[in-house]
Amino acid sequence: MISMLWSTFLHALMITGFVFMMMVFIEYLNILTQGVWQTGLEKSRWKQYLLCAFLGATPGCLGAFAVVALYSHGTVTLGAVVAAMIATSGDESFVMLSMFPKAALLIFGLLSVLGIVCGVITDLIFKPEKDKTVKCETGFQIHEHETFEFFSMDQIRKHWRHCSPARGILSVTLLLFLLGVLSGHLGPPVWNWIRITLTAVALVCLFIVITVPEHFLEEHLWHHVAMEHVPRIFLWTAGALLAMHLLVDQFHMQAWLDNNRFIVMIIACLLGLIPESGPHMIFVTLFAEHAIPFSILLASSVVQDGHGMLPMLAESRQDFIKVKGINLVAGFLVGVTGLITGW
Repeated sequence: MISMLWSTFLHALMITGFVFMMMVFIEYLNILTQGVWQTGLEKSRWKQYLLCAFLGATPGCLGAFAVVALYSHGTVTLGAVVAAMIATSGDESFVMLSMFPKAALLIFGLLSVLGIVCGVITDLIFKPEKDKTVKCETGFQIHEHETFEFFSMDQIRKHWRHCSPARGILSVTLLLFLLGVLSGHLGPPVWNWIRITLTAVALVCLFIVITVPEHFLEEHLWHHVAMEHVPRIFLWTAGALLAMHLLVDQFHMQAWLDNNRFIVMIIACLLGLIPESGPHMIFVTLFAEHAIPFSILLASSVVQDGHGMLPMLAESRQDFIKVKGINLVAGFLVGVTGLITGW
């Protein structure tokens, strides 16, 4: 039990840390560019769909976390989130690529196309300009005349001669996170692209915290990101992960599988609602052993999104339900169509 709790804590810490660092990077980029990149995304829905579907299709959950960070600040629409979550296969991407690479690449391509289509339909149904469920009330803010010199050594020395508590706490926290990743205690225990990404992002964020002016640090990174977002993200993520561990260990979901393909497809879609990678692995393994058809694995992949939606629980439970509901309908239609047509 203690081992499970510790594992859950570390996993939640890794997810929360990455989402926090993505938010820091996005805030920083927004100020450096004076919001030009954000305006470009907000003005072009197709750029949002394409970018978010691409981020979702990248193996693992990091791309999905980045999309949630964008959505939490109103930069992309709910449809763009749907595109990312349908496109993503979470951690199972790596397993599928290792077990059946050709079929895996086909699944990733189909999921990306389907995600974009469903994203467009979602924004037609839930008009973004009328959708007031948003997210972060402050959004990405650019205060008047808010500019700063990039990597000014004089300013950096001044900041650290009179180091504020916020700068000290954030710097130490990021340094500890980086050491946790480098030592293998946080994230993958071996060096792969996820560990490299976490290391690179942590180094960039540490640089940002060390070098930015006090106003940006206090208003954007400390009060806005660290104090407003991080506690909710961590608590919801840890709670959901703990609930999923207990559910899988107590009730043994594998025993629910039945020989009837329609029942298996329905189970696959329903299990996909769980914001956790583990249950979906059942269907990956069954497909690899030729026990289920391609359509059931695809339906499961449409609905499930690994841990990608966990941060959304902290931002908006209503939007979490919307996205998962849309994914469920899309996955069910894909599964039924596939079983009827025999693929």
